Amino acid sequence: MYYLVYGLLYLLSLLPMWLLYGLSDVLAFLLYAVIRYRRGVVLSNLAIAFPAWSDAERLRTAKRFYRNFTDNFIETIKLLSAGPRFLEKHLVLDNPELLDQYHAQGRKLQMHLGHCFNWEIANMAMPPRTNYSFLVAYMPVENKIFERLFKHLRSRTGSVLLPATRMNKAIISHRHEQYMLVLVADQSPSGTENAYWLNFFDRPTAFIRGPERGARIADIPAVFVRIYKPRRGYYRAEFITIADHPRELPEGELTRRFARLLEDAIRKQPDCWLWSHKRFKFTWAPSPASLWVDTTPPRGL
Repeated sequence: MYYLVYGLLYLLSLLPMWLLYGLSDVLAFLLYAVIRYRRGVVLSNLAIAFPAWSDAERLRTAKRFYRNFTDNFIETIKLLSAGPRFLEKHLVLDNPELLDQYHAQGRKLQMHLGHCFNWEIANMAMPPRTNYSFLVAYMPVENKIFERLFKHLRSRTGSVLLPATRMNKAIISHRHEQYMLVLVADQSPSGTENAYWLNFFDRPTAFIRGPERGARIADIPAVFVRIYKPRRGYYRAEFITIADHPRELPEGELTRRFARLLEDAIRKQPDCWLWSHKRFKFTWAPSPASLWVDTTPPRGL
């Protein structure tokens, strides 16, 4: 079954981009207007993040989001047959010299990014352009066929995949390498008892602690990756240092800085973030296990 699915998707990936984007337009319309895939979640998230917007503004952004969402899916399929020239053309690095400087210093790196389109292109385009061992934390997929398919796709150009469910063990074999560890740090935590809390879009929001903990323990520089979309099918990546020496920061400060950079990136291109996941699903309630790390008190309660 795997080879059948792979073969069909590979054949689809050989189609020209103009035809694939036509397919994306059809899929976006179906998801938004007919199937209404997570439409309630998308509009609810937009209402939380942009309370001053009119209903018409939120609907326009939602429609653009669904097109970017299906573009992300179609572009990911294209990656099955895409070569180096395609990747170089469709992802431009704004300031790769920042990464070169850290590598020349002999330091490892953590790359913190959010679910901004298209992270799959970035995952494939980055490894050939860096001297680092390129490690990527990923969430395993329950479906065995798609788990195998995504592992093949995401490792095509040199990425080493580490399951996020057992990161501590998976990274041990790489501890003596000069690596760049890529972490999608806007995942919602599994529960509120093991989260940092801060204001995100003026609402108390739980963030996972893992990325900051790893950076602080080994004092690894943390760099934010802002992926943005100048036009359809083309992306750029900007690298911004979050903390050069995370160990010197108060606990939670690195996560707070990441959240501010992520929020700024989303506000600049609100239709390019993954609004279909439940980012605001937890409600803030003070308790001994809840750690508030923001410099301002909880808002919007």
